[in-house]
Amino acid sequence: MSSKKIITLFVGLEVLIVVVVLLFQGYSLAALQTITRFSGRLSLFLFSAIFLLYNKPSTISVWLSEKFYLLFAVVHGIHLTELLSFVYLSETPLIPYRVAGGFLAYVYIFSMPVLQHFRDRGRVSSKAFSTLEIIFIYYVWLIFFLTYLPRVQGKLPRAGGSFAEHVALLGWISALLGMKLTGLIRFQQRKTD
Repeated sequence: MSSKKIITLFVGLEVLIVVVVLLFQGYSLAALQTITRFSGRLSLFLFSAIFLLYNKPSTISVWLSEKFYLLFAVVHGIHLTELLSFVYLSETPLIPYRVAGGFLAYVYIFSMPVLQHFRDRGRVSSKAFSTLEIIFIYYVWLIFFLTYLPRVQGKLPRAGGSFAEHVALLGWISALLGMKLTGLIRFQQRKTD
């Protein structure tokens, strides 16, 4: 699929989330929290595909286009705007180390499309890009994991969503790593056979 079409599709899904939530909850802080939560779920869905398929360029290009890092940056950028709006309007106290970790993740998320472009133009070597890509994939995975772990532990009581939802999402994020590690182990075994 072309980059323009897939980005338009995902931006459309973000707009759909906003419209549906506003229809059911009206204009309220609770609605903004719900919008932010479901936008985050959409980002997690997209990241899951990237996490599992980033090293399979022919497959990921068919499903998400060759500019899948740009797609993720756009979708997660929308989520960031909603998140910052909610944090500001709800006067949610910020935890400095969580802010620092999230800030670094966003810097990385917004840098990856540029780095991918530089790699495609030969300004960054494939080997250097591959190293940066692996760091990115696992760091952003860790940030998603650390987003849901404290919710399951009950350390973020103001976070929206149910306990069961948080457990399911933490389970999914953990399963992603399990799938990736299983694939790596199988790949190593095939190399040694």
